[in-house]
Amino acid sequence: MQLTPLIAVHMTAAIAAIAIGPIALWARRGHAAGHPLRQRPRLHRAAGYAWVTLMLVTAISAIFIRDFRLPNIAGYTPIHLLVPIVFGSLFFSFRYLLRGNLNAHRRLMVWLYVSACLVAGAFTLLPNRYLGNLLWHEWLALV
Repeated sequence: MQLTPLIAVHMTAAIAAIAIGPIALWARRGHAAGHPLRQRPRLHRAAGYAWVTLMLVTAISAIFIRDFRLPNIAGYTPIHLLVPIVFGSLFFSFRYLLRGNLNAHRRLMVWLYVSACLVAGAFTLLPNRYLGNLLWHEWLALV
């Protein structure tokens, strides 16, 4: 697989989402182990909307990226299951938020960040994936 404009958009949005996610999660923390911390709702909201937008770009672009080398159905591999999971998680997260269930909103957003960004991101570093091939065979070969 080569770096196409679609893959570049997908990869850029995903990497940016990995970077911005912790800011959104950190900015809203109100306390930790009994020590009060200052909440930053404006930063939380701005970083949160940016993260959601990046996740939507990542999920939508993933629909059009297909891989016929890995086990697949019509070019869609098991990692494509994250697309409906992202859409559903974002929908329910905002639904919880609108209904005032902040704990459920927080839990779902943390779960989505860990599963869709960190765990899925780690799988992209496998040697048989595009980014993994770049890392293990191209960039580290220079070192």
